[in-house]
Amino acid sequence: MKDLIEIRWHGRGGQGAKTASLLLADAAFNTGKYIQGFPEYGPERMGAPITAYNRISDNPIRIHSNIYEPDYVVVVDDTLLETVNVTAGLKQDGAIIINTTKSEEEIKRVLSNYKGNIYTIDARKVSLETLGKYFPNTPMLAAIVKVSEIMNDDDFLEDMKGSFAHKFAKKPEVIEGNMKALELALHEVSKIQ
Repeated sequence: MKDLIEIRWHGRGGQGAKTASLLLADAAFNTGKYIQGFPEYGPERMGAPITAYNRISDNPIRIHSNIYEPDYVVVVDDTLLETVNVTAGLKQDGAIIINTTKSEEEIKRVLSNYKGNIYTIDARKVSLETLGKYFPNTPMLAAIVKVSEIMNDDDFLEDMKGSFAHKFAKKPEVIEGNMKALELALHEVSKIQ
């Protein structure tokens, strides 16, 4: 991992982008990294575009601002590709990870100005298969861990098991489905050639 990794999340209110960025921060912290995980607040409401951020480093982080030149961008809702400049500032040696069922040709057309790596995952399919409902943030969390290699898969899954046990202490029946969603997503994310 390079010294500082910066990640920008794009989603819609209620899809869990903020929660996923905070879970990623917790998982990275538990592996000994310095972290930041924070949303950008405005007059958001359910369904409105939102942005969240992560900084992860081996050294103390002294920057306290939004992220304008991310290494990675996570797009939780592919309808944002047409309305938000999701690749703004995205480093060419970084990557974008998109929750989509769009074809490679459609994705390349929409992102024609971006020449870096593009990854996709059908988070809806993963979520419905493992959770029975559409919660895209859990598969997208696993996808960014896989693509960025912030931590290895086993450490990530082990940490998330503990996080979910705490987060869902009053709903332990959802832990297994969320763990299955993470495991499946680690295998489902794929690179567009």
